[in-house]
Amino acid sequence: MNQINLTHRNAIVTGGARGIGYAIAQRLLQSGACVSLWDVNAAAAAEAKESLAEHGTVDTQTVELTDADAVAAATENTLAALGHIDILCNNAGIAGGNYPTWEYPVEEFRRVIDVDLTSVFICCRAVVPHLRERGYGRIINTASIAGKEGNPNASAYSAAKAGVIALTKSLGKELATDGIRVNCITPAVIQTEILKQCTQEHIDYMLRKIPMGRFGEVDEAAALVAWLASEDCSFTTGGVFDLSGGRATY
Repeated sequence: MNQINLTHRNAIVTGGARGIGYAIAQRLLQSGACVSLWDVNAAAAAEAKESLAEHGTVDTQTVELTDADAVAAATENTLAALGHIDILCNNAGIAGGNYPTWEYPVEEFRRVIDVDLTSVFICCRAVVPHLRERGYGRIINTASIAGKEGNPNASAYSAAKAGVIALTKSLGKELATDGIRVNCITPAVIQTEILKQCTQEHIDYMLRKIPMGRFGEVDEAAALVAWLASEDCSFTTGGVFDLSGGRATY
């Protein structure tokens, strides 16, 4: 593992109890950061904290990320636990079901948009004032290649992740002179529990689109996020970083 120096940095990782979020938290801890895991599942967060504790200081906050008041409270609790915030990794998300757009259940569509896009806005809205006060910060949002290309039978997820990309670009421009860098990653399929929400047909479709012929690994995503969370990422903001095994074409 190449070493990235995040000593004395404090990070929030949403959806940090499992999958890509857990791998990000582990990599940040191994790089010297303290980490607060924000997750809706208290039991999973506690289990993750126990297994990650060998790497450094881990805080947990049980929070519904679509609830602005809950996120505001989690922000204050994190500040109380860690002292300050330097890094925000907006990683939590759901896939939603696979339907043709004209058959997509309205409430399920709204839930996917709420969890995958609105929660990113809510978390940024809560944390950015603290980053601005310190004159330093790194925000890394987990979008998806689906947000660039649009996957069939996944219009809610694709639309939400396209929104995350645009939100990243807007916020990056707004904070460009404040010492805060805002970027996003756009993975293709990475082997995590989120695939349980998808049909096998949809999983097979996504795998066929990847020239490398394999799924991505959570540690590969974490390695990219760790660099984006570092001081070395100094002249890049509003950027979109593909992690697609060659699928991305623009």
